[in-house]
Amino acid sequence: MIGFVAVTLTTLAFLPQVVKIWRTRSTHDISLLTFATLCAGIVLWITYGFLIDDAPLIVGNAITLVLAGIILAFKIRYK
Repeated sequence: MIGFVAVTLTTLAFLPQVVKIWRTRSTHDISLLTFATLCAGIVLWITYGFLIDDAPLIVGNAITLVLAGIILAFKIRYK
């Protein structure tokens, strides 16, 4: 249960940034390298979650990857 709460909070932390970028169409203060590295790390966390059969790790990081991936895509698009 603690894992689900933790992953929910850390995942939801990306939502305000996605909304802000969507509204302003500005990614000026977002680092491309940071979000590319973050997305790569999240993919590894998902892989690790599958290896140890940990549902909170897999689900939470999959959702986080979607949100961080959206931010990364916006950064590339609105460069």
